[in-house]
Amino acid sequence: MDSSNGAGRAFIGSFTSTGGRGITVAAVDGETGALTVLGATDVVPDPSYLALGRGTGPGGAVLYAVSETEKGAAAALDISQDVPRPLGETRPVDGDGPTHLAVAAGHVVTANYNSGSVTVLPVLADGSLGEAACVRAHEGSGPVTGRQEGPHAHQAVPDPTGNWVLSVDLGTDSVWIYALDPDTGQLRPHGETALRPGTGPRHLAFHPAGGHAYVVNELDPTVTVCRWDAGAGTLEAVGETPVLPAGANGGDGTESYPSEAVVAHDGRFLWVATRGRDTISVLALDATGEQASLVTTVSCGGHWPRDLALDPTGRRLYAANERSGDVSWFTVDPRTGVPAPGGSLKVPSASCVIFA
Repeated sequence: MDSSNGAGRAFIGSFTSTGGRGITVAAVDGETGALTVLGATDVVPDPSYLALGRGTGPGGAVLYAVSETEKGAAAALDISQDVPRPLGETRPVDGDGPTHLAVAAGHVVTANYNSGSVTVLPVLADGSLGEAACVRAHEGSGPVTGRQEGPHAHQAVPDPTGNWVLSVDLGTDSVWIYALDPDTGQLRPHGETALRPGTGPRHLAFHPAGGHAYVVNELDPTVTVCRWDAGAGTLEAVGETPVLPAGANGGDGTESYPSEAVVAHDGRFLWVATRGRDTISVLALDATGEQASLVTTVSCGGHWPRDLALDPTGRRLYAANERSGDVSWFTVDPRTGVPAPGGSLKVPSASCVIFA
């Protein structure tokens, strides 16, 4: 297994239904951040999101992929070689169009967009997946015609303590909070935090200190700053910050659909990718994590940045540009947080990127 300068590997998802390779494995250059393809597999159709976990097989690490298909599924893959191989059975998630998955308390949790639900699958000893243990359906709708006629769970993610699962729902303009039983995989509904109607929340990211979360809104280019109380399992919206300069949203007819938020390891900056406008926004966070202010925007290096990821060193950002079919990388200025372009790798229909 070639790790190229010892910097590890990147795993890139792409939509096979529109010409993507499925899952591409790339070596990461430790000096420049450049990506070099090592292998690829289309064994999982339309892997729109990936996550890493642990198993007992060679190397220990296991890659999980969600298959964003009409009848959605999730798969575990052995990544001890440069071409991922199926590990155990691909499991139905009993939900339609899953868009996201995460590892939480010995389980994989998926957010199923079309059916507006969340599914829990147990992770077995070898890292493979068992049959669905729990499915929770959201209820509600929002005011945006054609996008919010019903629930659309877009992300399911554990909080930093691992005791809670938060599901961001674009259709209901809310974040659903669940307690996850690590023994049974059951999700116990705990609360629902309502956000401003019509914002269409898509994903959230936690501050490294754990007391705040930042919700990126797809239907209104803003970030909602929230306080998170892990003891009580409560999320409280305390403010909103635009991710585009004044007048940049809709003034020239350009679509603006934010997709992903990433927080700096030291908690000083928040980056947000916006599709259509094709930018990465740099927001400065204050020492408490509760105040966010827009610093600037830069080009994402392609078209339609569906995902944004920070490498393990915290020095580089990577944008998965779906419609231009590439992954671009940037070196982050540690003083200002502003990303400088470094290069790109051709990946047709890129959907996401994560790092081992």
